[in-house]
Amino acid sequence: MDLLDDYLADVRARGAVFCSTVSAPPWGLRFTEPAPLALAAILRGEAWLVPAEGKPVGLRQGSVALIRTQWPYTVSDRPDSPPRVLVDGDDRCTLTDAPAEPGSLWSVVGRTVGDTTDAGSDLLVTAAYRGGGALCEPLLDALPQTAVVRPDPSLASLLDLIAAEVERDEPGQQVVLDRFLDLLLVRVLRAWFAGAESTPPPGYRALADPHIGHVLRRLHEDPARPWTVASLAGEAGMSRTTFARRFSALVGRPPLAYLTDWRMALAADQLRVQGATVQSVARDVGYADPFAFSAAFKRVRGVSPTSHRDGALR
Repeated sequence: MDLLDDYLADVRARGAVFCSTVSAPPWGLRFTEPAPLALAAILRGEAWLVPAEGKPVGLRQGSVALIRTQWPYTVSDRPDSPPRVLVDGDDRCTLTDAPAEPGSLWSVVGRTVGDTTDAGSDLLVTAAYRGGGALCEPLLDALPQTAVVRPDPSLASLLDLIAAEVERDEPGQQVVLDRFLDLLLVRVLRAWFAGAESTPPPGYRALADPHIGHVLRRLHEDPARPWTVASLAGEAGMSRTTFARRFSALVGRPPLAYLTDWRMALAADQLRVQGATVQSVARDVGYADPFAFSAAFKRVRGVSPTSHRDGALR
């Protein structure tokens, strides 16, 4: 396991929406209740992403945008095109009464918008990623409202597979596309965080260091182990002082502070499970004393474990 594995452990695409223009634009999709993280890939043609705040962003064929916002946004053929389709929080598509240009044919069949067989049309696929809980927070916090990965050779073959699947009409299509989009999310995140303009989650770039990367993987594999700076330095094959300095420089925080934050994120998600108790969760994340665990949880998360659990299950 590594950081990205854990961040995305419970994040899954669900109900991908496919849109193509047929004959004449305009076309537009309005996402009225965005998921915590969404993706829009331009498989053919061009599109514009129009956020609630900020300037419209142009997307050409092969571009993929990650969208992280709680406000409605639109994807359309032009920035000023009125939305013809509304997509709600359950990924249901409904037509608006926006006027259509002559020759612009639209239909809503399940989650598919438009006729995807016209080779001359624009072809867009979007996916909403729900779940993730507290484990996903560092990843979401590291992303801007809109992160656009321009056409990249490492994504081209996967986008071709997605386009080919969209244009089929075979059993299991939705499941296949959702799985493809799970894979696309990982590839796009890698491409985005590899860019000089990005700020990856704490520890992400440290994975490339043979010593600190190994320690990070061990922490994520076995967070409940009674780790000390000395035992972690032993895993790294370094002296305590050298290890602590290098870990802090690469990860952005001291090793035990990083471990505590990760344990509290794990605990926050475990407390949301029906029947979980503070004592059992404390034990699972490495605390024999539930009082010490409660104090650490409140210090890191801002509320007591009991309040967090009761609020989640209410």
